[in-house]
Amino acid sequence: MSTATPERVARLAADAGHPLLVVLDGPEEMPPLLAHRLADWTRSTLGWLRENTVRLVVACRPEHWETAGALWPRDALHRPHRPARRLPPALRLADLTPEQAESAKEAYGIPPTALAPGHDRHPLTLRLLAEVRAALPPGVPGRPDTEDVFGAHLDLLCVRAAVRIAAAADEQPHGAAVRRLAARVAGQVHEAARRCLGPGQGELDRAAFEEIFPWRTGWASAVLTEGILVPAGAGYRFAHEELGDWVQGAHLDLDAALRSLVHRWHRGSGGTVRPPSTEGEPRSLPVPRHRIGPVIQAMVLLGRRQGTAALAHRMADLIEALDRLWTDEGPRDEDAAWWAAHLLGGSLLRVTDARPYLGVLRVLAGRITRRSAAPEGPGDLGAYGEFGPWFWRRLRLPEEDRIDLLRRLVPADGLPRTDGDERYLDAVARRLALDAPAVQPLLCRWFTDERPLLVGPDAPDVPLRPTVAAAAQALLYARRELDLDGLTDALIATPHTRAGELLAALAEDEPTALCRAVERWARDEDRPARRSAAARYAGLLQQRVTAEGDRALLRSAAEILLERPGDADLHAAAHTLLVRDPKARRRHLPGALRAFAAGDPRLPVELLAEVFPSHQEPVLAALRARLARPGDGGGAVLRALAGLDTPALALHVAGLVREYIDAHPDDGTHAAEYVDLRLEHGPAARALLLPLVTGLLRDRPAPPPVRAALAAVLAGPGSADSRPLRAELLEVLLEFEQTTGRDPDVLEALLRAAARGSERRPEIRTRALVHRTGMLLVRTPEGAARFDRGLVECARDVPGFAALVTRWLADAPEEWAAVVGPSARRTVEALETSRPSMPMPMQAAGREHGSLRPA
Repeated sequence: MSTATPERVARLAADAGHPLLVVLDGPEEMPPLLAHRLADWTRSTLGWLRENTVRLVVACRPEHWETAGALWPRDALHRPHRPARRLPPALRLADLTPEQAESAKEAYGIPPTALAPGHDRHPLTLRLLAEVRAALPPGVPGRPDTEDVFGAHLDLLCVRAAVRIAAAADEQPHGAAVRRLAARVAGQVHEAARRCLGPGQGELDRAAFEEIFPWRTGWASAVLTEGILVPAGAGYRFAHEELGDWVQGAHLDLDAALRSLVHRWHRGSGGTVRPPSTEGEPRSLPVPRHRIGPVIQAMVLLGRRQGTAALAHRMADLIEALDRLWTDEGPRDEDAAWWAAHLLGGSLLRVTDARPYLGVLRVLAGRITRRSAAPEGPGDLGAYGEFGPWFWRRLRLPEEDRIDLLRRLVPADGLPRTDGDERYLDAVARRLALDAPAVQPLLCRWFTDERPLLVGPDAPDVPLRPTVAAAAQALLYARRELDLDGLTDALIATPHTRAGELLAALAEDEPTALCRAVERWARDEDRPARRSAAARYAGLLQQRVTAEGDRALLRSAAEILLERPGDADLHAAAHTLLVRDPKARRRHLPGALRAFAAGDPRLPVELLAEVFPSHQEPVLAALRARLARPGDGGGAVLRALAGLDTPALALHVAGLVREYIDAHPDDGTHAAEYVDLRLEHGPAARALLLPLVTGLLRDRPAPPPVRAALAAVLAGPGSADSRPLRAELLEVLLEFEQTTGRDPDVLEALLRAAARGSERRPEIRTRALVHRTGMLLVRTPEGAARFDRGLVECARDVPGFAALVTRWLADAPEEWAAVVGPSARRTVEALETSRPSMPMPMQAAGREHGSLRPA
């Protein structure tokens, strides 16, 4: 056996082709003297491993590896596929996956719902619960969490130890005595936990162990046999590290610990402890970072015992401490900042429900965003780097609160990472991929957040930076395939322009999905807004979709809307869609024409023009009925007809206009408006308008109100393309009024139209038109008086017209003497001479450049 050295064993394993694998479990428990020589020990160990071809697996807490792992050369460490965050290369052993947890429950005989949600994948909790259940009678109710399991398991071990102690004392154990003895054992276990807190290393030395658990009475062997404590180095530790942290946390003076670890190292603490009383207070031996477990357990226990407000207060103090410990200027205490960040993060992750701490989390998110805006940029968050996207994903929060917190953090992302590390927006994308139906509506709420995203100091200078709202919009569009139906529903429920923009994009790129949504919204019995959206987007989609399946969905949606009498305001959109669909036109055109004839203003005339070639008589009947209705509804129809160039329908429009005038003899405005709009079509309108106007004037003269309205239109200046036809038709009107009409209302309307258009018409034409109108009016005394009165009113109301008339009168007094009376002439000349001229702005004396005042 003297030759069985580690080196020889390693050589034998290497020669056999299976290099020796050494597992080093719990190196943080090494003696303090050796821990202070960790760098030397690491170098020696690395040399020995390489010399003897040995592999080493180190199982330790991440807090220990953060320091110890940095001492190993990078090429000596294994780099897993998904290494632990913010640590030297390592594989973090987290909770079991759902599949692994299910297998473990089956192996331990634990029902699927035996543990509280969020605690059923913890390996130690499952193992200890199996031992507790084995000691309990079947059918015990309840769904314990991890703390309940720890407490029950510790009670079970104390009972077992009490039974052994009683047996060693040659006593016949019975129920009451064992319970009393178990309570004494539990008391001593808690005393041991208090003693472990003393030196800060989590270890109970031999003298303290023998004092608490004497060997001579069998207590020491009982607690060791039952595995409450185990030998470790020169002393003893709790067998299960997490259970030991939990017991010790119950006895820790939390405020004193926070002051020792964090608050004593910064000025101006506003927390629950006082700032240092003297400067230069000596610093005791630092607490090893791997001893953070009892402090976190004490914080969680504080929330359970004293309420969430007490714990939230301590958490807020830690955030303030982080700001003071990690300053942009001056020295930084990295160790105290480490404790503050890890205690804050560890306690937030450990609480069973983080909702009571949303205020703390919002403050923390704000500090991270503010730190990202510092000159160093998002790449240097300092101590706040411990709160990366992974942290916010692991919080026990409803998805609504988590997504809102990530919204606050997205501006801290900066430019996309090049090292493969995750950003906050990436965390949102992962949540979206996990549960798109729940996350999509929450992302739509981001549309109101127009905060710009931050960029690093080396980012290119762009005038318009993307915003949080734009990021959400882009993410929803990029990941739309996760749940297209859910996305359309979330967008239609969001009253924001960005939602409308995204729906428009989906109509272009995903028309089938939007057709499904339209059909689904049309069936919504409880939300009228959804049915209105169905009507609106159905018409938009009909122009884009070509697949018969999509068209069938739109037809179905329109028919569903028509079946609801309470949605009468949507029937026009449904009729429009169905009439434009060749497969539904024959069945639904009669109903659409009846609605149009009844005066529904939402049914467009263009729809009737589309179907006119194949359904001429029904369409003409509907147009006649609509134009014959009293009121102003016919005017909109005439305006729409004026804008159409459908050859087949244009042949019948003149008759429709004539019928409208016959039905409304006192209203010439709408008929004249139709003529005015058609005139702007240029020479192409002559073939239609010439017979119409001549018919209104010669064949069967229209009433004076209609002719007066026509006079105002035909005398108007119009566009260059319409002027020749206007002049031709105006001549027809003047000839009629000269020989047959002789109506002063028509001629007065002509005078006023000539005056209003004088600025846009050549002066010679305006002069001729005014003079000819006057000559027609002065044939009677009443007409002469109306001409004078109209001329004076136009000179007063129309800018520049008084000057024109004054010049005409001065240039040809004899020609105008028969038209303009002396009184009217004097009034017009007085108006022109008394009109004030516009003052010229002048620079004021004694003022700065640009100051103006009237001369």
